[in-house]
Amino acid sequence: MKKLGVAVIGTGQWGKNHARVYSELASTELVAICDVNPERAKAMAAQYGVKAYSDSTKMLKDKSIEAVNVCTWSTILAKEALKTLNAGKHVLVEKPMATTPQQAEKLVQTAQENGLHLTVGFLMRFIPGLQSIRQSVESKKIGELVCATAKRVSQWPERIGDVGVVKDSAIHDIDVMRFISGEDPISVYAKMGSMRIKKFEDYAHIMLTYKDGKSAFIESNWLTPYKTRTLTVTGSDAIMRLDYITQDLLIEQQKESVQPRYPFQEPLKAELQHFVDCIVEKKKPLVTGEDGVRALQVATAAMQSSAKNRAIQLKR
Repeated sequence: MKKLGVAVIGTGQWGKNHARVYSELASTELVAICDVNPERAKAMAAQYGVKAYSDSTKMLKDKSIEAVNVCTWSTILAKEALKTLNAGKHVLVEKPMATTPQQAEKLVQTAQENGLHLTVGFLMRFIPGLQSIRQSVESKKIGELVCATAKRVSQWPERIGDVGVVKDSAIHDIDVMRFISGEDPISVYAKMGSMRIKKFEDYAHIMLTYKDGKSAFIESNWLTPYKTRTLTVTGSDAIMRLDYITQDLLIEQQKESVQPRYPFQEPLKAELQHFVDCIVEKKKPLVTGEDGVRALQVATAAMQSSAKNRAIQLKR
């Protein structure tokens, strides 16, 4: 079977993980690595025996590259993704996808016009426990959905330098809330600030409200001495608790609590394999470009809410 030729732009910690996974997948051939720092690009390319570039424009001329993962600084994600789409390559762009929703919408439009796959790096969707929660909400296995609460806290990741905690971390949970509820919130109210990192917000509390009255709460910060990644979904008949780190899922019912067992899987590997399968089989991805736009719209509204100290109504 012909392998899909892939490349990675960006050699930060996450770009390194993308390159590693592609080198491990049987369905892909890692062709090239690109980074603005030539030495970093050469070092990583040498590790996998592939070509190194410091200019993505030159790399994108390689016809053997069919798909590209964009893992750059957040503020240039949209620029590199747009360049890649215009070069006729399929794109997986890391979150937050773009700096503004307008930039994100341009990526979606360009992908559609060129008949290309565009997906966004919301890898939480590939954790079996979260997929189980979504199915349970959709089938009303836990009764009526009442609310959901996400907690994503840790110390400041030193890799971050161009966005705050909302677009780097909380945006994952914004997407998760859309994923499990199957709908967009109608308003967002948020409080955020900078306790240690003065350049960007390092903590945020976000409340999403929906048309039928249910709510979602997101706590995210870079202030906590240890990492916590959890989701609690409350239904009228049961409560589901997911630990993203261990992938353990607990279902609490009136008469008993059960803990279903799912084989542990690396979310990134599942995400990249799915991306490749969608390209080869020409099927719709689990995470679309539109999903990225919607999540960025909510994140942007959350930041506006905090700045204006009022709830922001979201366009439907």
